[in-house]
Amino acid sequence: MPHPDDLRQFGLIPEFIGRFPVITSLQALDEALLVRILTEPRNALVRQYQQLFRHEGVGLEFTAAALSEISRRAITQGTGARGLRSVLEGVLQRTMYELPSHPDVARCLVDEDAVTGAGRVRLEYRDEADAVKAAG
Repeated sequence: MPHPDDLRQFGLIPEFIGRFPVITSLQALDEALLVRILTEPRNALVRQYQQLFRHEGVGLEFTAAALSEISRRAITQGTGARGLRSVLEGVLQRTMYELPSHPDVARCLVDEDAVTGAGRVRLEYRDEADAVKAAG
């Protein structure tokens, strides 16, 4: 359990330390926890972006590998859960910009290559989606 002296050794002055009613420590978030943060809460980032794409009439899906890579990038940046939004924004920004120019897009798929930059977000067009449904 952290103690006020720990904060003083860190360089904070006692007058400031006295304003904290509770002092606690946190553990670093690992990849699995960050993936859960991306997907599980009611207002999870993945759901927010899916809703944003839905407003354009487009589905948005992420592979498990893509979610893991997004989490690893946030860990590498040292930004924890707050960094997830900037990683997602970086991955989806170009697609969000171009999407209004492509009214025939039915679905976007984010895979690991799209996150690493080795590829792009994959766009499925309405004709392709209809062909897949008919074949299935």
